[in-house]
Amino acid sequence: MRSGRFFQSYSSRGAAFWALALACFFLLPGMGEPPLTEAKTVLITGSNRGIGLEFTRQYADRGWRVIATCRHPDKAANLQALAAANPYVIIEQLDVTDHAAIDALAEKYRGTPIDLLLNNAGISGGLENQQFGRINFSVFRDVYAVNVVGPLKMAEAFIDHVAASDDKKIMTVSSSQGSIANSTGLLYIYRSSKTAVNMAMRNLATEVVDRQVIVGLIAPGATKPAFMKGVPTALGKPEDRVKGMTEVIESFTLDMSGSFIAYDGAPIPW
Repeated sequence: MRSGRFFQSYSSRGAAFWALALACFFLLPGMGEPPLTEAKTVLITGSNRGIGLEFTRQYADRGWRVIATCRHPDKAANLQALAAANPYVIIEQLDVTDHAAIDALAEKYRGTPIDLLLNNAGISGGLENQQFGRINFSVFRDVYAVNVVGPLKMAEAFIDHVAASDDKKIMTVSSSQGSIANSTGLLYIYRSSKTAVNMAMRNLATEVVDRQVIVGLIAPGATKPAFMKGVPTALGKPEDRVKGMTEVIESFTLDMSGSFIAYDGAPIPW
């Protein structure tokens, strides 16, 4: 009899303990976020610096699980520090010109819905390599491999992951420099690569609409000092431009698929 009363008392105390523990978990500041398995997921290429690092930071702060990829994670000190401080950030090594590695990463995450595939990785090619009469055509090929072929290969490899998610979005960081209507000359390699990726993603939008997948092109505006030497244009801060682009991404709907939109929500002419 005494053992029965003891068991009852012990059970009551145990239930009370766990009730209190759960209450503290949900009420204490910073606690009670959704488990990683329930968070939305974004995969970002080129996450080690600049806009890519800021995308990683802002999506993690919003409670998204971030699969942050870059070519050399061991050299990405800022990204490593961000991941160490935030359990929502997962770092994966990836070079978007390595198609076998892209396929391997897609296989690793087979069955994982990816709400947003964010093609951010890109290279400029350098001003010195793209002036008419002195164009470096080897660099031309390298830029296209990263800026055009890379995003299309990522879309091919991860289309099933995106289609299985709730948000179903593939977004590519393009540039207003890719606008044919607004072209002012120079930057042959970079500008044409952004025009080309715009066409590739516009095509993709028509291919995947039956799967309810939304494809978009977003532009951060001027943020790269190397491209703006001698040009009287104020450079935007990555944190501000990324905040604007995340709002644009969130606003994208299926009937906008294939659109080319600036960080401030303004359409960019093709």
